[in-house]
Amino acid sequence: MPRLMGVDIPGKKHSRFALRYIHGIGPKRADDVLAACKIDPAKKADDLTQDEIHAITTYIQDHYRVEGDLRREVSQNIRRLIQIGSYRGLRHKKGLPVRGQRTKTNAKTRKGNRKASSAVIRGAAPGKK
Repeated sequence: MPRLMGVDIPGKKHSRFALRYIHGIGPKRADDVLAACKIDPAKKADDLTQDEIHAITTYIQDHYRVEGDLRREVSQNIRRLIQIGSYRGLRHKKGLPVRGQRTKTNAKTRKGNRKASSAVIRGAAPGKK
């Protein structure tokens, strides 16, 4: 299992797919990196030589912001939005969808588990008078 940018990438996969395990590298960037380093995208990650790994690492460091730096930048952007009190910041703070999705249905992932209604908590059966 080769190690790139502090991440163990799977050795059995093609290098174009293995590079995607690095935070900040997607399909397009993985192909661009391999093209710039003149490496066959179908080559398995275990078959990469030390020179090829070094070339990939230096290219990524010179051209992209990845892993810890990228995660730090994203979290700082979110903290800034919360601090200035923007609408997006308030949505982040409340744990609600940020980009205009509906919340009446289909927001289970962002909103979390369902909360019991107040009628059930008080002991009254719902729908009875």
